[in-house]
Amino acid sequence: MTPLVSHPRNATTPTSHLPFSPCVRVGDLIFVSGQASVDATGKIVPDTFEGEFRRSMENMRLVLEAAGSDFAHVVQTRNYLRESADLGRYNELFREYFSPPYPARTTITECLPPTLRYEVECVAVVKK
Repeated sequence: MTPLVSHPRNATTPTSHLPFSPCVRVGDLIFVSGQASVDATGKIVPDTFEGEFRRSMENMRLVLEAAGSDFAHVVQTRNYLRESADLGRYNELFREYFSPPYPARTTITECLPPTLRYEVECVAVVKK
C-alpha cells in the first residue's frame, strides 16, 4: 500500500512566495522545508543571530504542529549558519529546543546569503 502524501497547513503556518511546501507528510513521516526568520507572509525579518534562530525555530514549531508533531518527535535537523562565529551560541540555543537524546543533526556554515543568519529544516514523526 502506498503511503498517503499530504501537505498539512493551518492558519498559523508561515507562507512563502517561493515554490515549495512548508512540509510534506508521507504516512507518519514529516519533512519540513527550511524555516528562516520570516513573518507570516514570508517576508524576511532581519535580527541578531539569536533572534533569527528563535524566529526560525518558532516557525518550525508552527509547521510541525500543523502536521501533527512537535520538537520531541524530530528525528533529524539540518542547520545552516551564515557565520561560523555563531557556532557556540547556536549549540547553546539548540539545547533549549531539543533534549537528550538529541535528533541526528547536520550543521553547515558560511552558506547563507547576507539577508539570513540562520535556517533550519527537519524530519519528524507524527505524535501518537
